[in-house]
Amino acid sequence: MLTNQHIAIIGGDARQLEIIRKLTELNADLYLIGFDQLDHGFTGATKCTMDEVKLSTLNAIILPVGGTTIEGEVDTIFSNEKVMLTADQLKQTPSHCTIYSGISNSCLNQMVKEASRTLVCLFERDDVAIYNSIPTVEGTVMMVIQHTDITIHQSNIAVLGLGRVGMSVARTFAALGANVSVGVRKPEHIARITEMGLKPFYLSDLVDNVSDLDVCINTIPAQIVTSQVIAKMPSHTLVIDLASKPGGTDFRYAEKRGIKALLAPGLPGIVAPKTAGKIIANVLTQLLIEQSHKGKENNP
Repeated sequence: MLTNQHIAIIGGDARQLEIIRKLTELNADLYLIGFDQLDHGFTGATKCTMDEVKLSTLNAIILPVGGTTIEGEVDTIFSNEKVMLTADQLKQTPSHCTIYSGISNSCLNQMVKEASRTLVCLFERDDVAIYNSIPTVEGTVMMVIQHTDITIHQSNIAVLGLGRVGMSVARTFAALGANVSVGVRKPEHIARITEMGLKPFYLSDLVDNVSDLDVCINTIPAQIVTSQVIAKMPSHTLVIDLASKPGGTDFRYAEKRGIKALLAPGLPGIVAPKTAGKIIANVLTQLLIEQSHKGKENNP
């Protein structure tokens, strides 16, 4: 249980509703910031603004999967009000207050550092990322079907990266009968791709492996699908970029060449927000309960 735990949930999308539901079941006292247009009412949860929250009482702050923008703004679909997070606000919280986010950036890192608070990035955890890859893959399959006029079966698909998402994407499209090649940097990943029965290649040779592609799926958060690579693709190639914003594709050049390139971060929150929210909520509640127990041990 999370009785007497004061937690602020700031912004987010439909995934946050599952987190709210789970935490109210555990009897936490919740402050919902950026949810003024949410019709649903939750027992034990209070809608408020940042100015109305007693920051000095908070045990935890939960941010959306995307954390904040580089300016410190917190995105929310349940409010038209601009929600900002600052280092000064974090400094007003107790020293044990932990900030939870899906991912982070230089702005959020700096705020947390300046306030000397602990930041937990949930998507850096293997369990969250692996579970989350399931709705990501389903969303990717949906996008390929929607934006091509061919079957996945016997299509030529390149997956860039063999991380937790890349591996799931490659395996699924291969199971659907596609001819899947996977671009990676490490020799051990080349070995793993070969063991999976797929075609491996080094990313340094990417420009030489796109001439017959129907679909290119990028999972690497770095500029990898460059203008030089896009110039070698057939005009019908579909590029789906699953990396976090701004992605790893030269979208401007793709548009210039007439190649459809789609940036699709946060697919789980679009195609399966309930499932994606439950994944985050289950891990988050476990961490919050551990944090609560640790606090009681330090203050018997």
